[in-house]
Order: sequence, then C-alpha cells, then structure tokens
Amino acid sequence: MPDLRVDWDDQHVFATLTLTRGHKRNALTREMLRELRAALASVADEPGLRGLFIAAEGPVFCAGMDLGEMQATATDPHAESLWLSDSKLYAEVVSAIWSVPVPTVAAVQGPVVAGGMGLVLACDMVLASTAATFTLPEPQRGITASIVTPLLVQRVGFGAAGHLLLSGQSWDAQTAAQRGVCHQVTPPEELPTAVEAIRASLRTGAPEALKITKAQWRASAGTALPPLLEAAALQSAAARGHAEAREGLQAFLEKRRPNWM
Repeated sequence: MPDLRVDWDDQHVFATLTLTRGHKRNALTREMLRELRAALASVADEPGLRGLFIAAEGPVFCAGMDLGEMQATATDPHAESLWLSDSKLYAEVVSAIWSVPVPTVAAVQGPVVAGGMGLVLACDMVLASTAATFTLPEPQRGITASIVTPLLVQRVGFGAAGHLLLSGQSWDAQTAAQRGVCHQVTPPEELPTAVEAIRASLRTGAPEALKITKAQWRASAGTALPPLLEAAALQSAAARGHAEAREGLQAFLEKRRPNWM
C-alpha cells in the first residue's frame, strides 16, 4: 500500500495506520480511501486487537480530498455517478473508523483540513501537536462538509460546530482542545511520547471491559451515526455536482477569489 502503512506493536495488539502521502499533504485520493477501507476491515478483524492509532507522515496530517482528482472528476462525462461513489467511499471509511470496537486514537502532528477532519473526529481520542490546526473550508470552495458535520456536532455541540462549519476560520490546537475536538495538546517533539503514554494506559485496561465501555459510551450519545453518514454522502455528492463547486475548485487552484453568482 504505497500511500498507507500498517504497523503493529511487538505484542500484535496495537495497530497504527499511517498516511504516507506526506509530499502531497496526505490529500485523500480514491485509491488511498480504498486502501484505508481495506486496512480498517483487516485490522478490525484481528481477534487480539486492543487499540487502533491513526497517524500521518510529513508536516500536514491531512489536507482533505485531492483537489487534482476532484478537478478531473468535474470534467468526466460520468461526474455525477463518480461524485456519489466517492462520497459513499469516504463515508464508509469514516464509519469504519467509528465502528472499530476497541479504543481509537488520532495522533495529529499538523494541520487537518476538510475531509481530514472526518478521520480525526471518528476517533475516540485525539492527541494534537501545537502545530495542528483544524479547518472546514468547504463552503468557501462551493461544497459542503456534510459527512463531517454529524461527527463535529456530536463532538463539540451545536453552537461551536456552527462556527467552524460556517466561518471558514481555523481553530488552533488550544482552541480545538477547549471546544472538544482534541483532548491533549503537546509540543511537536513530545507527541510521540504522548502517544506511547496512551498506549501504556490502554494496556492496563481489561480488553473486554474497554470494548463494553466504548459501546455503552457511544450508545449514550442517543444517535446512531452510520445512518447519518449514509444520508450525508448523498448531500455531499449533490453539492460537488453544483456549479458553485466547479467555480470554487477552479478559483482555489487558480489562487483567486471565487465569483459566486
């Protein structure tokens, strides 16, 4: 898997999925999402799994969807069906992370943008470097963060979610921690130590008790997330096919202000 690496600890109980497309800001392509979906299914089936970690190489955790691939899709004669399959694929990946029965941890070393937020918010715990920022710029690009929205609302609440979704502004790591996106903020050089500390803590927990605790905690939210993600995929696909999406993407690539009609 060229854009994704799967590592296990010595006892083969903790898996780490690392995005390795750092030279492209770990922007998510179709192939990368397929790799993630397959890796998540494989890892989740391991009987001894006690924890899943998601990390990334390079200075950016994830810049969202690959805009070059999106531009190519926009000119494809089958663009509408591609938008739908792409949105469903991304929703399946987010849902797969959310549905892992053991504790999941995101180690965020740098900026998280757009679709990258779904990978982070689907995790149970988020550790962030002070170099991390969190941004949902979709409306400024003529599209929507439909699939991320239910995850964000569950994590930070209705009011705070609206600010991030509508303003186009970024939250730095400390602001994100205050609002519940991440749970621990460390200097960049201390992030690996923080990850190891969480791993050590999870080792002290009884495996079945941790699974039951996670299931009860998720049930206490009162809303089943996967159906929300399925509906959101349809909304996301519809937004990508709109004329505003084509103008927003073109403007971003040309580094100019979009001309909204």
